[in-house]
Amino acid sequence: MSKLVTIFGGSGFVGRYIARRMADAGWRVRVAVRHPNDALFVRPYGVVGQVEPVFCNIRDDASVRAVLKEADAVVNCIGILVESGRNSFRAVQAEGAERVARLAAEQGVEWLVQISSIGADAGSDSIYARTKAEGEAQVLKHFPQAMILRPSIIFGHEDGFFNRFASMTRVSFALPLVGPDTRFQPVYVDDVARAAVLGVRGEAEPGVYELGGPEIETFRELMMRMLRVIRRRRLLMPVPFAAARAMGSALDLVQRLTLGLIVNKLLTRDQVLQLARDNLVAPGARGFAELGITPTHMGSVLPEYLWRYRPSGQYSDIHDSAGSLR
Repeated sequence: MSKLVTIFGGSGFVGRYIARRMADAGWRVRVAVRHPNDALFVRPYGVVGQVEPVFCNIRDDASVRAVLKEADAVVNCIGILVESGRNSFRAVQAEGAERVARLAAEQGVEWLVQISSIGADAGSDSIYARTKAEGEAQVLKHFPQAMILRPSIIFGHEDGFFNRFASMTRVSFALPLVGPDTRFQPVYVDDVARAAVLGVRGEAEPGVYELGGPEIETFRELMMRMLRVIRRRRLLMPVPFAAARAMGSALDLVQRLTLGLIVNKLLTRDQVLQLARDNLVAPGARGFAELGITPTHMGSVLPEYLWRYRPSGQYSDIHDSAGSLR
C-alpha cells in the first residue's frame, strides 16, 4: 500500500500545493481541515480515494490523534493572520504546533514538516512572530528530526498579498502603504511546496530552512511592480507607523467590542508591528540552495494571475493593440 501523509491545513494556500505534489508522487493524502465540505476541491488532485479531506480541530488532542492514525508523514500548514474567537495566535500557532508534533511522535510518524514564517522571533513585539517561534521550539522539543520551513511573503494565484492590493485598485485612486521601505523577499508558493515534499519524503536534512525568492524589494517597489503588471496608475500613499498603530488598535477594539461579530481583516496592530521589520532570509541561513531548488522569479508568475485586474482584463492586449492602430 502507498504511503500516507496527513496535511493539516491542506486546503489552504500553501497546503493545496503540497497536497497536489504528494498525490502526483503517488502518496495517499489526508487533508485535515475544520470544514471538509469546503475542501472537496482537493479530491481531483489524485485518483478516486487518493486525496480525502477530513475533519480536524487542531485545538483538540483526540481530533489530531485521529487524523494522524497510520500516517507515515505529517505537514502542518496551519497559521492565522488575524485572531478570531478561540483561534488565537497562541492556541493555533504555538499550542497547535506543539500538539501536532507531540502526537506525531507518539504515533510513530517518521517525518514532520512545520510551515513557519521568516519573521518567527521569540523576542519580537509581535504576538504572531512570538507564537511562530514558540511553535517551532515545541516542534523541535517533541520531534527533533523535524524540518521547519520559514518562507518570506508567499505569492501565487490564490495569494492574499498581490491579489488584495490589486483588487483595491478597482475602487480606489490610492494605495495606503504601512512601512513602504520595509524589504521583502517574496517566494513562489509552489517552490515552498517543493521544499516541503523533500522533507516529507526524507530527502532533505532536518532543521530550519529560510525560504526567500531571488528578488529583494521594498513594499513600495512591490506595489509599483504590481501596478505595471495590471497596467494601472495609482497614488502610493505612505502611512506613518504612529498613525497605522492607532488605526490598527481602533479596528482591534471594534472587534473586541462586537465580541468578534466584526473581524478586523483590514489592519491589526500586530500586523503594523510586523511591517516595521524587514522580511528577509538571514545571512548564513540554510535555504533553497541547500535543497537544490532554484527559486522562481516574480516576473514569470505575476502576469499569470494578475491580468484579471487590468482595465480590460483578458482583453487588455487586444485593446492596447487596437488603440495603437488609430
